[in-house]
Parts: sequence; structure tokens; C-alpha cells
Amino acid sequence: MGFPNISSYTTSERYDMKGVEMLSVQGLTKAFGSGSNKLQVLKGVDMNIKQGEMVALMGPSGSGKSTLLNIIGGLLAGDDGSITLGKRTYGLKGPSSVVDVRRELVGWIFQDFHLLDNLTAIDNVAMALELSGMPSSEAVFAAQTALTKVGLGDRMHFIPDQLSGGQQQRVAIARAIAGNRPVLLADEPTGNLDIASGKEVMALFKELCHDEENPISILMVTHDPDLASNADRMLLLNDGRTEASDIRSAWGLDHEDDTAAEAAETESEEGGEEE
Repeated sequence: MGFPNISSYTTSERYDMKGVEMLSVQGLTKAFGSGSNKLQVLKGVDMNIKQGEMVALMGPSGSGKSTLLNIIGGLLAGDDGSITLGKRTYGLKGPSSVVDVRRELVGWIFQDFHLLDNLTAIDNVAMALELSGMPSSEAVFAAQTALTKVGLGDRMHFIPDQLSGGQQQRVAIARAIAGNRPVLLADEPTGNLDIASGKEVMALFKELCHDEENPISILMVTHDPDLASNADRMLLLNDGRTEASDIRSAWGLDHEDDTAAEAAETESEEGGEEE
């Protein structure tokens, strides 16, 4: 698909290549329902992610975070706007028209691992590749490579019940990155993990983004400010649009501080008048 491969570049050139824009969303809108029941969820989302960058997406429940991920991931059609991923532009057609996006460009990581209980780690990863059309021998090799990359080289032939929660999520991550997809969409990826396992997953995400030969880009939806603080950037989805943010504004703390300051100022003024 024409994505930059920086394995042949010097260290400084690799750093520069990480500034290449991988994903761009322009003016994306989406509404559900019609007439008086119409709900405008996305009202013109503009955002971009560079190669090798991890971006955390936060926002209140019902703000449209999952809707945005579903459109980027080719599971849902937007109403207006466009998405550019590498050289592929899409966003307004249904899932059947963007099969290539799901097969080749975007990997998904969910809160639930979605592993088949009776298959080993390598079979879980390889089967997903075979379903996308990859020959069996190539799929097995790609699965081995991906599992080794996520630190499960010695657990390839274990079934899910023989793996910890953190290890099962690593299998899910291996499944997502197998085939060298350039973008990962992670929807609450540590929601079912304990604190230690969650930190391990975040460390793995950073390793994948900073990989010198094939850095990937990650868009992660999370409600956890600690996880979001590990990202390169944070975006807040608010009132149907994205905006640059930090933890304080994402949780409305800046607004609370402003309100408190205004109240204190009013109190001070009233006290001065009484004197």
C-alpha cells in the first residue's frame, strides 16, 4: 500500500520519518436516527496521527469515541468528511466496500480478548490471517513473528486458559499487528487487566510505536487518565469534535478551577463592598 519503511535509514533519518502523517480525519460527521429523533454524534471531527505516534482519545460516555473508531476501522460509514490512511481514502462507504482497510491497514484491540478457547496462541493469530486470505504457511510464519514481537515466543502453543490475562491480551495484540498493519485501534485495551498487566500492555504499545524498523501508530480510547498520560498526545472528543487536551481539561478540572476562581473573586468583591 505504499507505507514508509524506514529500516534502511540512519537513526536521524528514522526520527525524521516518524513525522510522516499516517492517519488523517477531515470533517467527519455521523448521525443516527432521523427527524426529531436524529442524534448528531460526530459534528466535524478533524485529527491526524503520525507514524510511530500513540494518541489517547478521551471523552464522556456517549461522546462518540467508539463511533469514531468504528468508522476509522471500516466497520461503519460516516455521513460526510473523509479518512486518509496512507494512500487509501475512505469513510463514507459501508463495511463491504472497505474490506481492504480491515484486512491490511487497521488492527483492532478490544477490552475483551476475543480468543478462541480451543486454539493455541499461534493458531488464534494465524487463523485470523488465513481468514483474510493469507496462505497457511505465510500465516503461521507471520503469527510466529508477531507473537515473538510481543514477548510470547515461549507461549505460542498454549491455549488461552494456560495464559494470564495480560498474556491473552498480548496474543490479541499479536493478532492485530500480524501482517504489518500500520495502525492499531485500541478500545479500552486494559479494561479487563490488573494494574501490573495494564502497565505491561502500555509498555508494549510504546515499544511497537518506537520500533526502528516498522513503527506503528496507535489510537487508544481510554477513561483512565494514568494510561492516557503515557500517550504522545491526548485528544478530547467533546460535543462531536476533537480538540487537543490534557488530563485536567479532559476531566473538566480546568472548568472547575475557573468556576472556583470566579466564585472566590465574587466573594472578595462582595467583602470589599461591605467594608
